[in-house]
Amino acid sequence: MSWAKSLGLLELLFSAAFVIFYALYIFKVINAAKKLNSPYAAVFIKLIPRTLLFALLIVALLGPSFGETPKEIKSIGKDIYFAVDLSASMNAFDIAPTRLEKVKFELKKIAAAFNSDRVGLIIFSSEAFVQCPLTYDKSAFNLFLETLNTNLVPRSGTDFSAPLEVAMKKISKEEKADSKQKSKIIILISDGEDFGENTISLANKIEEKEIKLFTLGIGTKKGSKIRGKYQYKKDRQGNDVVTKLNPKMLKKLAATTGGKYFEISENRNDVSRLINTIANIEGELRDTKKIDAASNKYFYFLGLALILFLLDFLFRHKTLRI
Repeated sequence: MSWAKSLGLLELLFSAAFVIFYALYIFKVINAAKKLNSPYAAVFIKLIPRTLLFALLIVALLGPSFGETPKEIKSIGKDIYFAVDLSASMNAFDIAPTRLEKVKFELKKIAAAFNSDRVGLIIFSSEAFVQCPLTYDKSAFNLFLETLNTNLVPRSGTDFSAPLEVAMKKISKEEKADSKQKSKIIILISDGEDFGENTISLANKIEEKEIKLFTLGIGTKKGSKIRGKYQYKKDRQGNDVVTKLNPKMLKKLAATTGGKYFEISENRNDVSRLINTIANIEGELRDTKKIDAASNKYFYFLGLALILFLLDFLFRHKTLRI
């Protein structure tokens, strides 16, 4: 026999209360009987059934399990690729502490919300690389996430087609004959500056394959300067470069693929809405297993306790005889 929970403080407190109050009850009856010069042996007649009733309640509370019942366990999940822009503009600090650090913080929350799903990480600027392949291990994913910085990729502009192509290839490579592409998700995260030429054509292919594409824009309309190693980034004329959120292409991508656009800005954070949207997507059946599991039989003990309670209530016995 196994138990759903162990004997804890609550059960011990109930037991102590039962012993104390029943002892006080017996003491009170015996004391009254002595004063009335009356026999009091009958006070012990119901002690055994009432103690048994209480013990049955405690056993039911602990959740006893015995006997084996076959159960079918289904593993259902989604594959989620996060494509994170690591171009220099992600060092802008219009979203504190920087756009990139804010993205890293929010991605940990999103990954934690999907424990039964696989998550992967793609980094990009003009080129894209798989930083973390699809994995159930959220701790490993978070370690890869912590290493993200804008020095990991070439600094020659931003091309959305690069991460979309990599993500689509990885998803197609792992596709099974009976796989549901609707359970495959790409989340493209950027400040919106795209200089790619094949972005829309790749978006159309993603839409044809029924892969879900969501875009997450980060930044503000006011924008900010970009921190460099020793000074702010400057243009060829020596002026400070100011980068602003440009959601036009991100919104267009979402509209093309039937996805949705989300945003993190000075007065808006759509991460919770993004989590809810992903949660509403049907997952894919990955595996089915049959196991023999012991089922909780607390109701047997609760039923016996109820019978004893009814018998105790129906069959009264005089404690004092005068």
